[in-house]
Amino acid sequence: MCAKNVIMDDIAIKIAKAVEKKGGRTFYVGGFVRDKLLGFVGGDLDIEVHGVSPPDLNKILESLGKPLFHGASFGIYSLKGHDIDIAMPRREIVKGRGHRDFEVSVDPFMGTLEASRRRDFTFNALMEDVLSGEIIDHFGGIRDLEARIIRHVNARSFVEDPLRVFRAAQLAARFDFVLAEETVELCRKIDTSALSKERVEAELKKALLGSRRPSFFFEVLKKVDALEPWFSELSELIGLEQDPKYHPEGDVWVHSMQVLDRAAKYRGEVEYPYAFLLLALLHDLGKISTTEIVGDRIHSYGHEEEGLPLIESFLDRLTSETKLKRYVLNMAALHMKPNMLAHSRARLKSTNRMFDAAAAPRDLIYFAMADKPLFAGDEKFEDGSDFLFERLEAYERIMRAPWLGGEDLIEAGLQPGEHFSEALEYAHKIRLAGVDKENALKQTIAYARELERSGARRL
Repeated sequence: MCAKNVIMDDIAIKIAKAVEKKGGRTFYVGGFVRDKLLGFVGGDLDIEVHGVSPPDLNKILESLGKPLFHGASFGIYSLKGHDIDIAMPRREIVKGRGHRDFEVSVDPFMGTLEASRRRDFTFNALMEDVLSGEIIDHFGGIRDLEARIIRHVNARSFVEDPLRVFRAAQLAARFDFVLAEETVELCRKIDTSALSKERVEAELKKALLGSRRPSFFFEVLKKVDALEPWFSELSELIGLEQDPKYHPEGDVWVHSMQVLDRAAKYRGEVEYPYAFLLLALLHDLGKISTTEIVGDRIHSYGHEEEGLPLIESFLDRLTSETKLKRYVLNMAALHMKPNMLAHSRARLKSTNRMFDAAAAPRDLIYFAMADKPLFAGDEKFEDGSDFLFERLEAYERIMRAPWLGGEDLIEAGLQPGEHFSEALEYAHKIRLAGVDKENALKQTIAYARELERSGARRL
């Protein structure tokens, strides 16, 4: 067990011993028990305290540190300096359509059966006595863990929290589990439109960053008819044809899911994993509006630019993170270039311009590896990653070398004025062409003088 968990267990045991002296019991609950049985460590620690009153629990926590109260009516506490959630059994009555639209009341003496009945899935209803290690399994959670099945606990309460649709999908993706058919049917009846984007994005992020096959998150949502309204653009990819010469795998949905899963292999290599996977998911949305059949061929010319408004709309619906949006939009606009330039063995100037325009040049290569096109039959699109990484190294070497600044131009006799910024832009362009600093200075001064003369002639 990792050091973090040893420390967390230590405080849980101290709480449990103090609770036991008051006649109560303390249980590990929820995902902590599930993950422990699956062999995972290092997750969030949640305990639930039964059989003592809230004032008694307050005193116990005060004897161990500084309690932090997360709403007394919710019966949820923590201890300052400890990464642990401490809850009391509670009843929830739905009052609205959102994830938090519940009236909550604490009942420390309701018993383990009623306390676990409010949980979402059977394996999340498991409880483990902190002191004895006894597992309380009222709803067959261990059986479903062994069978790799996600099954709801209570049909009536399950549908009251629409976030559970997305939680089911991300758990299926992260653990490679399947939904029980009766749970599938329940999910199909749930309206998720009233959820906050923060809650939906949190489940999406867990699926993208924690799954070997993040596509399974979307396959589950597709199966339970829950792509709308949060992922509506993705539903338009289903059945959208592609040229079988380059995409023998099938429609744009299938292609996007395959690219997403391949991109997941590079999460540890890229600068911004979450944004990188969103790029993989959304890169071909432009095909929705650009796909056309011409003769016996299917084309989607310009889809990388046409897709940007659709990508932006998708991201606006789910996140407020400006950096993430800039990354995805920038990289989506460029996503066709790496493989095209590698295939044609383009000049250094062309690859330098591409890398210079990219929010994350190295990530762009990894994306190209995930999005590598295929040819049908015996003809195959060769892997251009070696070429691209060599060119990236050349670009980075050029960008590390000393270069012209405004002070260099001034020292050479050019005065700041109306054409000064144009001269600097020109200097940057010839830098990308591989011109050394000494020659670049001569060319830039000549260019600036010509700009001045042209301006004078116009006057």
